[in-house]
Amino acid sequence: MSVGFAPQHSGQTGFSHLITIDNPAAVSESNDARGQQICAELEAGHIVFLPRSPIVISADDRELLLGRRQSSSAYHKNIAYRPLEDRVTGLDASEQGEVPTLRRILRDYSRQSVEFLSRLLAPYAGKWKLDYASFRPVEEAGRPARLHARNDLLHFDSFPTRPTNGARILRFFTNLNPAQNRVWITSQTFESFGPRFASATDLLSLLNNPLFRGFRTIARALHVPGAGRPLYDELMHRCHNAMKEDSSYQEKTPKQRWEFPPNSSWMVFTDCVSHAVLSGQYALEQTFLVPRSALTEPQRSPLAILEALAGRSLTI
Repeated sequence: MSVGFAPQHSGQTGFSHLITIDNPAAVSESNDARGQQICAELEAGHIVFLPRSPIVISADDRELLLGRRQSSSAYHKNIAYRPLEDRVTGLDASEQGEVPTLRRILRDYSRQSVEFLSRLLAPYAGKWKLDYASFRPVEEAGRPARLHARNDLLHFDSFPTRPTNGARILRFFTNLNPAQNRVWITSQTFESFGPRFASATDLLSLLNNPLFRGFRTIARALHVPGAGRPLYDELMHRCHNAMKEDSSYQEKTPKQRWEFPPNSSWMVFTDCVSHAVLSGQYALEQTFLVPRSALTEPQRSPLAILEALAGRSLTI
């Protein structure tokens, strides 16, 4: 593709390749067909990479974020900004004095991300739901976390407390670190691997299990947290956990390694790209939830794939 839009293929089917955009301003000002093509690449499980981030962060704000040290013994992996509430979470009581400044910085990052992606991914603009933005100040290598919260294990994203009801999870990242790459690995996409994993772990058989259906009915009546989430989110969350629990899969599955340099940005549908973060510190991120009605190729979504296997609707 012209204007600096170039694919880097892995040479393997069912795996991600890198789409590099050297001049994002030129691409975002081009025609609708190009926006459709970029959306289609993302929906197929590929990574769109911007060597020079289009997001502008002032020197003072950058210095503040890079100089920040988390004091919490809980090792929060994210400081989250909720755009719809204009609220920051993930800080200790002792850190509340930092809230106004962090809220302003993350609000500005969120705003710039929305403005840029509204131009670059025009088919999605105005149709997505704006989810959380976050700042990730902790070094990923060796970060303590319980098994299901580990970022360094391959997984498809699923939110345990924020069901998407079939909307796709698009995430836009920026490496704020001035010297260190952010290192990812990826494996097969959901389209090529998800159905086999769902079948092998009996995830779909849950749908016809009377005990499972009965448990969900009772849990909903008792208002158990998460009990009312759609079956799609239940299946995706169980898949997320099962992948992290499977040490043989983590060790033996073929992998690709990606390094995102300082001051670069990249975006990916993390619900269909099995990914893990091996190392890196100081990253910013904005999440968008893209509904089925906005997708260029909805038949490739995890929702469509799982509904075809289940033979029924999985949303509410």
